[in-house]
Amino acid sequence: MILFRPIGTKEKDKIEESGWTRFPPRLPEQPIFYPVLNEKYASEIAEQWNVKYNEDHKGYVMKFEIDDEYIKRYEIHTVGSEYHQELWIPAEKLEEFNQHIIGEIQVIKEYHI
Repeated sequence: MILFRPIGTKEKDKIEESGWTRFPPRLPEQPIFYPVLNEKYASEIAEQWNVKYNEDHKGYVMKFEIDDEYIKRYEIHTVGSEYHQELWIPAEKLEEFNQHIIGEIQVIKEYHI
């Protein structure tokens, strides 16, 4: 399955440090990791949220593939419009999630003020 992740520069830098193969651990106040199911939704978040609230006013959309069999264990949640679909991965499962990423995580869009 192809997934997307809207992020800021700090998270992008940590992904780059991993060789573009894993997402960094969540902060204590972030109990859930939210990959989204489509580029449109990820772009909205990166452009409207990340750019506004990150110190450097930049937002990125990451694209990656995850093992189909593994990801079936997580329910798809629609959290707004019908295309606002995301998965809710508990923070303590993120390392396991990372082990099921296929290939590299790619930056496909960048937004800034």
